[in-house]
Amino acid sequence: MGLLQSLLTLPLAPMRGVTWVAQRVLDKAEEEYYDPAPVWRELSELEDRLVRGEIDEETFEHREDELLDRLEEITAHRMQTP
Repeated sequence: MGLLQSLLTLPLAPMRGVTWVAQRVLDKAEEEYYDPAPVWRELSELEDRLVRGEIDEETFEHREDELLDRLEEITAHRMQTP
């Protein structure tokens, strides 16, 4: 039965390979998207720019709120993912 099944599903083998590769790419993309390190790094750089006077307080607060929201999204995702 295994040999017969293999022969009958042989035309689908390239599709299974493409599906496998697509899943690996998706897994890697999600891993990078939900990595908090770049967000923390950007928060630090944002604070440095404020201290150096490159941006004003309003710009800082707006971008900081966006980054903190992003961190909340990452935390929520990590709590849902087993």
